[in-house]
Amino acid sequence: MGIFSRFADIVNSNINAILDKAEDPEKMVRLIIQEMEDTLVEVRSTSAKTLAEKKELVRRVDTLKVQVADWQEKAELALSKDRDDLARAALIEKQKSADAVAAVESELEHVESHIAKLQQEVSTLQEKLADAKSRQKAIILRQRSAESRLEVKKALDSSKVEDALNRFERYENKIDGLESQIESYDLGKKSLADEIAGLQQDEKIDDELAELKKKLADKK
Repeated sequence: MGIFSRFADIVNSNINAILDKAEDPEKMVRLIIQEMEDTLVEVRSTSAKTLAEKKELVRRVDTLKVQVADWQEKAELALSKDRDDLARAALIEKQKSADAVAAVESELEHVESHIAKLQQEVSTLQEKLADAKSRQKAIILRQRSAESRLEVKKALDSSKVEDALNRFERYENKIDGLESQIESYDLGKKSLADEIAGLQQDEKIDDELAELKKKLADKK
């Protein structure tokens, strides 16, 4: 099973648990990012172990190749001494070492392929993690905005707002009544300023009347 297959299983199981418990999206996003970070650590740890295994295989290949060359030299030495039996035995050991080289090199190829896949998965996971983190803030802001709007909608649709407006209107009516009472007490009463203003108005009218009489007299 690949890294992402296991990662998907982990995340999906957690998402299902969250949805079943009606958890908020903010916690879900944080959990997904945490799972991705944990998976990235796991993949890197696996990569480090695989790289160490590759180094060990490379050392084994080098050692076996040295053995192949060594048995070749021993076979040649035996032949130079007319010891065909020893030369045959040396060649047999050489073949064993050569077979071991082929087997280890095949294993090494498999490990290198595994390392390449791990590196690709690490790169892809890092990109997805960076993308998730960049979108995390926007998702949280959208969630909080939606929650605020929902609260406002609930408040507007509830009877509390209507009751508050009715009370507000009653208070306004009460204040109107108090102001009317105050005005009724002042009704018919004139202040000094009002009386003086009245005198000034009367004087103005007298002046206009005198001027009008003069115009009429001049026309005769």
